[in-house]
Formats: sequence, structure tokens, C-alpha cells
Amino acid sequence: MDNRRPPLAPAFRSLPEYVHHWAQATPDRRAFTFVDHPAPDSRGVHRTLTWRRLDVRVRAVAARLAEEAEPGARVALLCPQGLEYVTGFLATLAAGLIAVPLYPPGLPGQGDRLTAVLADARPSVVVTTSRHLGEVQELCDRVVAVDQVTDAAARDLEPADGEVAYLQYTSGSTRTPAGVEISHANVVANARQALGAYGADAHPVTCVGWLPLYHDMGLVLSIAAPVVRGLLSVLMDPVAFLREPARWLRLLAAHPRALSAAPNFAYDYCASAVTDAQKTDLRLDGVVALINGSEPVRPGTADRFQAAFAGQGLVAETHCPSYGLAEATVFVSAARPGEPLRRFALDRDALAEGKALPARPDDPRAVLLAGCGTPAGQQVHIVDPVSGTRLSEGEVGEIQVRGPNVGRGYWNQEEQTRRVFGTDGRLRTGDLGTVLEGQLIVTGRLKDLIVVDGRNHYPQDLEATVQDTHPAVRRDRLAAFGVAGGSGERVVVVAEHTRTTSLAEIDVPALVRAVRAAVSGRHGVRLADVLLVPPGTVPRTSSGKVSRALTRERYLAGAYAADGAA
Repeated sequence: MDNRRPPLAPAFRSLPEYVHHWAQATPDRRAFTFVDHPAPDSRGVHRTLTWRRLDVRVRAVAARLAEEAEPGARVALLCPQGLEYVTGFLATLAAGLIAVPLYPPGLPGQGDRLTAVLADARPSVVVTTSRHLGEVQELCDRVVAVDQVTDAAARDLEPADGEVAYLQYTSGSTRTPAGVEISHANVVANARQALGAYGADAHPVTCVGWLPLYHDMGLVLSIAAPVVRGLLSVLMDPVAFLREPARWLRLLAAHPRALSAAPNFAYDYCASAVTDAQKTDLRLDGVVALINGSEPVRPGTADRFQAAFAGQGLVAETHCPSYGLAEATVFVSAARPGEPLRRFALDRDALAEGKALPARPDDPRAVLLAGCGTPAGQQVHIVDPVSGTRLSEGEVGEIQVRGPNVGRGYWNQEEQTRRVFGTDGRLRTGDLGTVLEGQLIVTGRLKDLIVVDGRNHYPQDLEATVQDTHPAVRRDRLAAFGVAGGSGERVVVVAEHTRTTSLAEIDVPALVRAVRAAVSGRHGVRLADVLLVPPGTVPRTSSGKVSRALTRERYLAGAYAADGAA
């Protein structure tokens, strides 16, 4: 029954309206399943809501929230990953309130960010679960536990009048988190764009995800897109994935035409951590699309993942490098499933000068990048970041986006809204990229660029060289950045060592010499400082990316002085 193609839905203004539609059209179809892993050896405990049950729960919680706050008030979602999070988010929208997707207190490394976001959003109500009720009550006077609201509270609600559906706070990789105002129209449009880009508008799929629901990609791909199309969404906790990545692969194998997304590091993690024993009886030939949304996407990661699981039937054409950002709801461009991965070898020196010129893939000075496909129902231009002039194909500039998915601006930040969102409908992404052969290629962040002696260097390019130099350097857990010096910008690298090796076991001076030599030889850059620090020391954003900005702050404050070596 669940494998049948759902009927097409009329166009509705908001996600709760779609929920109500599917509850009437296909009441007994599965809508959301959360797979819990309560013990280390657990194969998963499934809890499911049908569209009928989801609609009842949404209307009940919405009615309860409407008693606590006036339309337009903010509601902070401090729920753990699960069905209560889905219900609380959709209920907030149904009540005409503005959701603020967050997480319960106690998430490692995110306490300061949670405090800052709550101070900025000033929610009138917090939504949580019974399990977290005590700690959440210290943060807000009005708290609603989703699992304590009975079905008897459900009542019919008029469609919300407000424009803003939720505030998507940026992950903070380059600046203090800011809340992007995402309208009801924005999220419905982006859900439709994503469904079209990955072929889910024409063929039924099962959305399988472990990405946090407070993250933009997790929210759209695991909640919004399935709700708009009436698809089954299967969720698991991010921690369950990190503890045993094979769990994600088993869920992909267990569901027909599975579609999923993960950042670049997750594919490398699976390739290295999933054992041969865990691959036994694992069949991945039914997976239709694996979205890689980390920028820039590394072709080598897709190759390693494919090599690791080709024996399980994984088709190479399921890899879909994609590009997006919170200010555009999330999805901007995507490689389509069923097409070969587009890879580009570019001359590093030319790239530093703003030109994307081809190089031999085996040239040690080549930069290997993956194409992130074509725009998903929106306009993408490459412009000079200073003059705003549109650039030709092959020229590197700032990526600018225009489309119905572009957010309204930043919450209570008029000046920053004017600077980033402009007055002409064009979103200045702050990302650098180019277009080659019709493919969008993301080269880095404008604010992360390191300029030495007038030459541009991309930090992720330096980081890739460093982590390939020595096996003790932990992959994707290092940051390269520039700091002011007497004669110009100095380049610093802070890298974690692997968890399987202690600092005492590493010949740190030899490692540092090797790193300096590799970076000098490949990039022509002299590293001013190389610090090797314990695992977990390099800060990450709420979405799991390394925060170069915060690493730089900690370095300048002397936080790493006792941990590493130069």
C-alpha cells in the first residue's frame, strides 16, 4: 500500500494545509517514521504516524499553542529528533505562529549558540517533550510538551494569515548566527524545487534522513518536501548515525527508492567506518539519490563511497552534488540522479586569479572539484563581488540567486538584510563560484579567502593538502585561516589528531615539517603556525562544519597554546 504512487496534490499555501489534504486523500498511508536506537546493539525501534494521525496531532498541538501566544509570536522548538519535533513544527505553522527550529539544552558545543538565538528570537513559547520539560522550563515561562497534549484538544483551524513561517538561524560558520525569515511561500516553493530536481515529483521516493531537523537541509528534505508530495519520511537521530553509520545505510536499503542527503564528511565516514561484516546482506541498488550538500563537494569522496559500496549494488549515478544555503531556504542547484558525476580539474594558479582554466587531473597543482548541477527552478548568476557586474562562463565571482525560495531577510537586522538580500531580489550568497559547461562549481567562501602577497588561497584547498600529508591528521577536522601580521596576512593551520592516536605517540615536529613542506610545494604558501590539537578541540557549527571563524578567535585568544606545536 505504501509503495503506491501518491496522487498529485493541489497547490496549497502552507505545509499544514498539505498535511490536512493528505489526511483526507490518503489517511492510512504512512507519513513519518522515527527509528530509535535505544541501545548500542539496537537494530532500531520504529514509531510511525499516518497522515490521519499526523493531522490530528498537528491540530491538537496547534490549538494548545494558540492558547499560549498571539499570531506572529515566535515559538522555539527545543525537541529532540523525532515525531514530536515534526508535530511541533507543523503545529506552530498551523497556529499562525513563527517557528524557531532549535534543539534541547545540552547539545555538546552548542550551549552558547542556543542562548544567543533565544535572546535574539525572544520566543513567547517553547515546545519540547516531557523528557526535557524540567531543563527547558528554566529558559521560558511558557512551555508546551507535545506528548502531553491529548488528541481531544484537536480542532479545525483557519489557514494562517502571517507571511513568515519560521526563522532559520544560520549555522554560524562565518559570523554570529542570524535568523533568516522564511515565508510559507518560500518553504513550499523550495520543497517543490527539490522534488523536481531529484525526480521525486514524477516518481515516488522514500525520504530517509539523519540530518538534524533544526538544520535547513534536514528540515526541507525530511519534513517540507515529503509533506508537499505526500511521501514517507523515515528519520533517525544524528547521534545514532555517528555512533554507527551502518544504521543509515540499513534504512536506505530497507525502503524502496530511497532519497537521502548528508554533508561531505558523512560519506567519507561511512567508507572508512562501515565494516565488511556490516555490509553483509546490505543492498543499496534501490537508492535513487544521495545528495552531497557540502561546499565545495569533493569528487574523491564520492569515489571512495562508491568504491566502498559498489559491491552492495550502489549505482554510481545516485551521487548528486548540490549547493544551497539558509538564505535561499536551502536548495539552489543540484546534479540530477541518473547522470554521471561531473568533475573538473582546474589550474590552481589561475583559480587564485579568478579564472577557471582546465588542468590535467594528475597535475599536482590541479584543484579537483565536482559540478553542483543546474539551478533548481531559480536564477543563478556569477558576479564581480565589488562592482556587481555579471561575469562570463569560466570567471570566478560571487554566486547570486533569485527565486521564490529566497527568504525575506534577517530577523531584526535591517542593515544586514539590505546588504545581503538587496532591493532587486538578488541574494548575495557570500559564496564564490563559476559556471563551466552549464554546471555550477562552488570554489569557497568569500569571507574565508586567505590573501597572501596579493594572491588568493582557498582554505579548504590548503586543508585538503594538510590532511593528506600525514595519517595522524584527522580528516575534515582542521581549519586554515589568515591572521594579520607585520608584513601582511599570515596563514595558520589548526588540526585535530586522530582519535586512535595520542599526541604522545606522534612525532609532532616531523609532522609539522611535512605539513609545511607540502603546503609550500603545492601552494607556494609559508605556514606561520601549525598546531596539532586533541580530537574535539576544533569548533564546529550546529550543522557539523568546522567553524574557521571561531577557530581563528580561539587561536588569537591563545586557547591552543598548550595543546599543539608550531
